Amino acid sequence: MIVGIPKEIKNNESRVGLTPAGVKELVKRGHTVYVQHTAGENSGFSDEEYIDYGAKILPDIADVYAAADMIVKVKEPIEPEYNLIKEGQLLFTYFHFACDEKLTSAMKERKAVCLAYETVQLDDSSLPLLIPMSEVAGRMSIQEGARFLEKPQGGKGKLMGGVPGVRPARVLVLGAGTVGTQAAIMAAGMGAEVMITDISLKRLRYLSDVLPKNVKTIYSNTHNITMELPNIDLIVGSVLIPGDKAPHLITKDMLKMMKPGTVLVDVAIDQGGCFETSRPTTHSEPTYTVDGIVHYAVANIPGAVPYTSTIALSNATLPYALRLADKGWKKACQDDPALAKGLNMVEGKVTYEAVAKVFGLPYTPVEEVLD
Repeated sequence: MIVGIPKEIKNNESRVGLTPAGVKELVKRGHTVYVQHTAGENSGFSDEEYIDYGAKILPDIADVYAAADMIVKVKEPIEPEYNLIKEGQLLFTYFHFACDEKLTSAMKERKAVCLAYETVQLDDSSLPLLIPMSEVAGRMSIQEGARFLEKPQGGKGKLMGGVPGVRPARVLVLGAGTVGTQAAIMAAGMGAEVMITDISLKRLRYLSDVLPKNVKTIYSNTHNITMELPNIDLIVGSVLIPGDKAPHLITKDMLKMMKPGTVLVDVAIDQGGCFETSRPTTHSEPTYTVDGIVHYAVANIPGAVPYTSTIALSNATLPYALRLADKGWKKACQDDPALAKGLNMVEGKVTYEAVAKVFGLPYTPVEEVLD
């Protein structure tokens, strides 16, 4: 198979779809890999490294799309890429279709085969290709939250861990999945008072046993969340419904209950955000203020640490990319039910039910396209 790795062109997105080591594994199996010139540069990987491991370098993004049977990316295609996509071309990347109708329409029109990292799902309901970036985003949510709590950044001017004689910051984490757990660990490590919420008592019992003692668990409902808001300094939104839009757990009216300078970090922004007042921001302009409350809603948080993120992501995606290249997308998905759940769209047909429901589109069960 011919595999293409284009350079990411989303705002301040410095990750790359595969490391040189990942390319080497594909080449060893007889596949051809084209990498766009300087695609890995911002992640710390030079063209020379890719060449040394068997890749061929192409000068621009159009050349990569034109040559490849399968495109391996990090982020969803954006508008300048839409017309480069060929009918039947396999795109293996994050898509987050449910919060982007324009992207959904474009991929439907291009009749691409869209296999989304975020909906590949194992039998235990875990999301193996979302986990590594969730780990990075969860940890970075606290790193960024701590920065924007500083007064020059619009925050309350609080140090996360305080100092002897001064109370530390209070952090509320909404959602106890991978992002939320990593956020709680980081915040606790910085010395903050941390509360983490979820609707799963089983999960909360587990976290109560394994997390540091400065992390308290709270059952997630509107009443319990509302009671915490007047005294919270940083809120991390990390609620995920695979493939669907995130619920709004913090409404605009709730902002009035918080003190000015409170920071909201919406890690769920890729899925529409779990704060009603959230809108996507970028690394170059990461925050905005609503009613005195600082909002951070960067849609590609791990892109700020591309070296770490690219290696972590490539470690997770490479085994699946190898199967897709070796067998073709249809046979690979027939053989692996987890991978089949990643199929969101196939040649104009929407094959992920949550996406079809969000936009009122006809739904085609994935089994029908795999027959």
